[in-house]
Amino acid sequence: MAIIVNLDVMMAKRKKGLTELAGEVDITLANLSILKNNKAKAVRFSTLESICRALDCQPGDILEYVPDEEA
Repeated sequence: MAIIVNLDVMMAKRKKGLTELAGEVDITLANLSILKNNKAKAVRFSTLESICRALDCQPGDILEYVPDEEA
């Protein structure tokens, strides 16, 4: 996988739990967990925007590109 989701890192930095963030972003706990555990195949820009607003961060703080040979 070439895109790594570092949502758990940002959540830890902001001291926010999964349930709290799911409520703020208005996303199901299951879907947020899939995203947090790097199992998502896609993410809507509106969801990414809500996550960034809730965590006071930039999309680049959450998403990271890693070339295949390094993954």
